[in-house]
Amino acid sequence: MAEKVEWCELPLELWPKIGKYLDKHIDILRFRSVCESWRSSISPIHLNSLSFPLQIPHPINSSIDAYLNQATLYLVEPTHSSSNFQSFSKGYLIKVEESKNHPFRLVSPISDRKINNHVSVSPMVLNLLEYRVFELCKSYNVHSNGGHYVSVNKVVFFPNSTWINIENSVACCVFREGKLGLMKHGYEKWKLVDENNFYYDDVIVFKGQFYVTDKWGTISWIDTCSLKLIQYSPPLCGFGNKKHLVESCGSVYVVDRYYESGPRTRRRNHVEHPNHDAAVECFKVYKLDEEWGKWVDVKNLGDRVFILGNSCNFSVSAKDVIGYEGNCIYFTDMFDVRMYNLQDHSIITIAFDPWIEKFAENWRK
Repeated sequence: MAEKVEWCELPLELWPKIGKYLDKHIDILRFRSVCESWRSSISPIHLNSLSFPLQIPHPINSSIDAYLNQATLYLVEPTHSSSNFQSFSKGYLIKVEESKNHPFRLVSPISDRKINNHVSVSPMVLNLLEYRVFELCKSYNVHSNGGHYVSVNKVVFFPNSTWINIENSVACCVFREGKLGLMKHGYEKWKLVDENNFYYDDVIVFKGQFYVTDKWGTISWIDTCSLKLIQYSPPLCGFGNKKHLVESCGSVYVVDRYYESGPRTRRRNHVEHPNHDAAVECFKVYKLDEEWGKWVDVKNLGDRVFILGNSCNFSVSAKDVIGYEGNCIYFTDMFDVRMYNLQDHSIITIAFDPWIEKFAENWRK
């Protein structure tokens, strides 16, 4: 057991088994880039087991073609061998979108605004010997042909692995009126979960399942077989206008968004909803103590950064990324990207796109 064996001397039949433990696309690319034997052990056909954009039923009108587009968030860091190592020590947070007309397009990690429409059209090239590329998460959007309206606030898709066939994946969405929808391969239309209620705010994938929160901050997970909700947390009873779910370091948080001038609402389908054109006044953050089954009021996130994007929520460490401050929440508000500081409760408008454009220009041919 004490004898060391070089990786290159391992039996060839082990490499396919090792490779199948890699779920993320970028990890498999790096695996196949090591040497010829590693490359041949995993067929490239597996890299496209799920092809996006993915055609799905339109949420409202089944006669209209709709597509599920995928975007991937990456953290790109220089290695010591990189020529840019001296220029920055942290990594860039980038988001790459796959769509029907543009196989790969750079977008803002927060607002999803297209970045590479007005910069050089030359392709970006990253030498994986000079940069470490980490996949953080994926996000999804529903689009339709002809510019037809798609009434979806949030959509998630799971599982999405190199080794998973489309027949085994499920999409879950929160419609703009607050309903929950579920779609599996072969469905002709979306099926409603808890169809009599209109009060759901957000959905994420947590612990391999779909978790949703309602307007009271009660978290439930969805049994995709029975289409039933199983309550996971006690009610938060937060008085904000919109609840967001964020997973950070293995725990689940609810971020409660408050709008200025009280709950300015609009009515749709006889149900009141927050007016999302109203400016944000503040946020409150709560962490679920799963052991005791109670909510903890969080006053300080430390070096963690919470990002409430237009298509996904996620958390990163401020020590790892350029341009982000710890103990802050980044979000969109009336089409602007803003930062809320939990310490002094200040809100400022920021410009992230220059960081992304700088990244795009530096690594183009």
